[in-house]
Amino acid sequence: MKDIKIARIDPWRLKIEKQGDMRTHGIVYANSYIENYLLNDQAINQVANVACLPGIVGPSMAMPDIHWGYGFPIGGVAAFSTKDGIVSPGGVGYDINCGIRCLKTNLTLDQVSPVIEHLVASLFNAIPSGVGSRNRAFKISQSDFKQILVRGASWVIKQGFAPEKDLECHEDYGCINGANPDSVSKKAIERGLPELGTLGSGNHFLEIDTVDEIFEKDIAQTFGLFEKQVMVQVHTGSRGLGHQVCTDYIHQMIAVAAREGILLPDRQLACAPLASSEAKKYLGAMASAANFAFANREIITFLIRECFENIFAKSFEKLGINLLYDCCHNIAKIEKVKSKGREIEVCIHRKGATRALLSGDKRLPDKFIRTGQPVLVPGDMGRESYILVGSKKAEDTFFSACHGAGRLMSRSEAKRQAKERTVIDGLRIKGIHILAASRATIVEEMPEAYKDVSKVVDTMSGAGVAIKVARLKPIGIIKG
Repeated sequence: MKDIKIARIDPWRLKIEKQGDMRTHGIVYANSYIENYLLNDQAINQVANVACLPGIVGPSMAMPDIHWGYGFPIGGVAAFSTKDGIVSPGGVGYDINCGIRCLKTNLTLDQVSPVIEHLVASLFNAIPSGVGSRNRAFKISQSDFKQILVRGASWVIKQGFAPEKDLECHEDYGCINGANPDSVSKKAIERGLPELGTLGSGNHFLEIDTVDEIFEKDIAQTFGLFEKQVMVQVHTGSRGLGHQVCTDYIHQMIAVAAREGILLPDRQLACAPLASSEAKKYLGAMASAANFAFANREIITFLIRECFENIFAKSFEKLGINLLYDCCHNIAKIEKVKSKGREIEVCIHRKGATRALLSGDKRLPDKFIRTGQPVLVPGDMGRESYILVGSKKAEDTFFSACHGAGRLMSRSEAKRQAKERTVIDGLRIKGIHILAASRATIVEEMPEAYKDVSKVVDTMSGAGVAIKVARLKPIGIIKG
């Protein structure tokens, strides 16, 4: 779409005026720092393109970590009426339920610093990472694998790999309803079978952090956080299975959109009416891939706990290695929202965005009713990450917040600008130890390739969408 008209609403938001085939306006959460990086980014056009899709409710939105993606921008949030709206695989992305989880420990920085290199090496050896990584320690039959697709994290817990209490610390208790393994292709299952308990590559990571600052003491105390506490973050998703599910259904939905007379401003927005059989099959396959991702991160957590037990010669229970929260980034969900004074049912696409439920929301387990859902926002390899909770204005975003820092450079551009040794040395100067399966990944994921996550988070808090609870800083990193 050419000649897009953009106006600033306030210090935290930009408005894309409704024009052409747009059915609604667009809202981009961006302060002046982020706006400067949007001028030459096609992601703004993608926000406008999403606004052209049938049945959209409210504005087409993007969080402050916005950058170009497949069809929908990364950071995109859009809701579509279940009566006359659509679902689009591009609005979820290839890495279905690419998500983040955060583990607490009772350990302090002083206790972990002397063994950090040993700990990073142990985790690197225990958890397969990199392109095409496989976990030969977990051999799953096809029948068990289909149970994982239906049950998600609860399957892992039933096998004795994790305590029951982990479930209440997952978005939707670690299982997206409506999963249908029969909607998942044979090729997708073949790709997923060997990848349970693997980290993958690209922007996926395992990170050892320390709590650097606490902003909201009461909420932090309820979450069990304290300064200099050692934490672990895991960022990965549904691996090859989710990628194949997306690939399969994008091809199908190009034909469906043509059949239904849906005019697409971009073929990457291929979609199907929510009432169609194709949409139902996709949602069943998407939920299956999402549940695999929950199980994948739960198995990785089992391996993390084992490594800590071996190094500190204590059980993970005594080390206090408990799950704070696990949340989705790339997902589409049927939810109820308020629109024009009435409650309606919609399919909310969150692509590179995190759900941010407020205190009192009945979808939350009891332990988070008073505080609201933890919102986990990882930064780049060399800078901080944040733990947030939703605030009152989250209702404006369908209870959504940012999911990370957001890329500034393409991977190829990062390769042109940096050398592996320079990146590693820069991290070590900051006291950060890194191991990676691929040298290329270290350069592609260098800190300068990302926005400053503090500016992204400040936009969310300034707009009243989220409240900062705590800041984490990395001390050890594993990349694929």
